[in-house]
Amino acid sequence: MGEISQFKGGEKAPNNGIYIEVGETGSNVEDPQQVSMKAGEKFPGTKNNDRVWKNKRSQSHPSPRNSRSTN
Repeated sequence: MGEISQFKGGEKAPNNGIYIEVGETGSNVEDPQQVSMKAGEKFPGTKNNDRVWKNKRSQSHPSPRNSRSTN
């Protein structure tokens, strides 16, 4: 079973970190909010209902499959 990675406003943060607004399908949004959260704090509301919070760290790391050099 996988770890939940997207959160709605009012849900509790599972870990400390910086969270960023993304589209529900994982797409990037224009001018997203960013919040610094501690584990157990509740997420604020998003700018619109079609957005969720996602840990910024998981947004910036490439998939291991895509990071190999093909030289």
